[in-house]
Amino acid sequence: MTRRSRPKPIKRSQSADSDNEAQSRSGSRHRSRSRSRRKSRDRSRARSANRSRSRSGAPRRSRNESGSRSRSQSRSRSRSSTGSRSRSRSRSGRQSQSPTPSQSRSRSQSSSSFHDARSKQPSPTPQARSVKPDYRPRLVLSGHQKPISQVRISPDGRWIASASADGTIRIWDAVSGQHMDTLIGHMAGVSAVAWAPDSQTLATGSDDKAIRLWDRVTGRPKRAKPLLGHHNYVYCLAFSPKGNIIASGSYDEAVFLWDVRAGRLMRSLPAHSDPVSGIDFCCDGTLVVSCSTDGLTRIWDTATGQCLRTLVHEDNPPVTSVCFAPNGRFVLAHSMDSCIRLWDYVSGTVKKTYQGHVNKGFSIGGCFGTVDGEAFIASASEDGGVVLWDVKSKQVVQRIGRGHGHDGVCFWVDVNGDTLVSAGQDCKVRVYRHRRPGAALENGIGGGVKELQDQDYATPSGHGVNGVIPDGRLDSGVEKQGDRGAVNGEHRTPAPPSGSEDTEMREAPLEEEVVKTEQA
Repeated sequence: MTRRSRPKPIKRSQSADSDNEAQSRSGSRHRSRSRSRRKSRDRSRARSANRSRSRSGAPRRSRNESGSRSRSQSRSRSRSSTGSRSRSRSRSGRQSQSPTPSQSRSRSQSSSSFHDARSKQPSPTPQARSVKPDYRPRLVLSGHQKPISQVRISPDGRWIASASADGTIRIWDAVSGQHMDTLIGHMAGVSAVAWAPDSQTLATGSDDKAIRLWDRVTGRPKRAKPLLGHHNYVYCLAFSPKGNIIASGSYDEAVFLWDVRAGRLMRSLPAHSDPVSGIDFCCDGTLVVSCSTDGLTRIWDTATGQCLRTLVHEDNPPVTSVCFAPNGRFVLAHSMDSCIRLWDYVSGTVKKTYQGHVNKGFSIGGCFGTVDGEAFIASASEDGGVVLWDVKSKQVVQRIGRGHGHDGVCFWVDVNGDTLVSAGQDCKVRVYRHRRPGAALENGIGGGVKELQDQDYATPSGHGVNGVIPDGRLDSGVEKQGDRGAVNGEHRTPAPPSGSEDTEMREAPLEEEVVKTEQA
C-alpha cells in the first residue's frame, strides 16, 4: 500500500491575515486548533475512502490525483470558512457601528432634553410696530388780514400764537380753535413769536425794531416800553429754558441777549455778515445757535458770548432757520437748496440730509416732533404742504397736501405731542391731530374740517383786540396794521425758528377731540 503524501499547508489570504492580526491572541489560538482538527478529519476520511475502494476493486487513484483532490477540498473548505468568518466579522462590525440600546436610549434622552430645554426657553416677545405720524386735518383758523410769518404752540399745549404781517398776534385755543385774544402794539409786521416756558408770557419781534413781552391771561404788554436796541428788523426770537433770557436776531446782523426781568440788554454778539434768520437755545440753556443767509451756523456760549463753533456746508447755501435737537447734541438747519441738514456741532460734520420739500425762494422753518417715542422732523414747504421725515432713516413718513395744505407758500410748522399746526401765505392757521391706529374718526371715515372765522368767537374782554398806542400808553379796541408786513408776496418772508421750548416736544394734554363739521 502506497504512502500518501501529506497535503501541503494551505496559505491564508491577505484578508484573512489582516483579520487575524486584528483579533485577540485567544481567538487566534482557538482558530489554529480548529484548523488542525479539520485537517486530521480530512486525512482520516480520505484513508477510509481509499480502503473501501481497494476492497471493492475500484481502480486506485494516483498519488497526484488524490493529493490534488484533497488539496482542492481543503481549499474549498478553507475558503468557505474564511468567507463565513469575514461575513461574520462584517456583520459584527456593522453591529458595532449601530448604536447599542443603552446608547440609543441616552441619545433619545439627550435629544428630548434638548427639545424640552428649547421649549422651556421664553419665546421672544413680538416687537411692537413703531407708530408712524398720521396727522389729519381738524381745524382751519381764519382772522389775519395778511400772510402769517410764524405760528407757535405753547409748551403746555393749550394755546396757539400766530404772528402776521398785519402787525397783530392772535391767541387761539389749541383744542377748540376758539379765538381768545388779539395782541396789537407793533407798528409794523410781526416776524417772530416765542412762548416762555410757563406758557403765560409771549415775546414778539417786529419790523419796527422792537421786542414786546405780553401777558397771555390779560392780553396786555407786561412792560409799557418795548425792548429796544436793534438797528433793523427783528427777525427771530427764543426764550431760554428757564425763561430769564431772550435771544434775538436781526437784520442788523447781530445777536442780542436780553435780561427778561430787568428789561435790559445783557450782551451783543457780532454774529454774522448777513441778516440773522434763526436762533435757538439748547436744552440746558448754556448754548445758543444762530444762522444767517451768509450760509453760516454758529454755536455761542451763553455765559461768555464766545463763538465755539462755526458750521458751514461746502455749497454754502443761505440758512433760513435753525434749532437744537431735544437731546442738545445736534443742530437742525434749513437752507435754500431744498435741504435740511442735521449737524453734529462737536465734530462739525453733517450726519443726515433730508430732502423732499421745496425751499428755494422763501424763508421757511420746521421743528422736531415725536410719536410714541419715535422722533421725526416736520418742515414747511413752498408748495403749500407739510413734509415729515423719520430722523434715523431719512424717509418721508407723511406728506400733507392735496387740498389739506395751504394755498401758496407754507411758511412755518410747529409740533407739540399729537397736535401739529402750520401757517402760510393764505392768512390761515391749520391744525392737525395725530390719528392713532384703531382710533375712530368723528363723523365717519375721514371726518371733516371745521373752519373758524374771527367773528365766530368773542374775545374774553369783549373788545376783540388789546394793544398799545405808539407813545406806550395802554389802549383797548384799537387795531393797527403795519404798512410794511413781515410777510408778503413780493419778498422773502421772515420765518425763523424760536425757543428751545418747542424742541422739548412735551405731550399736549388734549382733553377731547373737536367735533368736525363741514362748513358750507
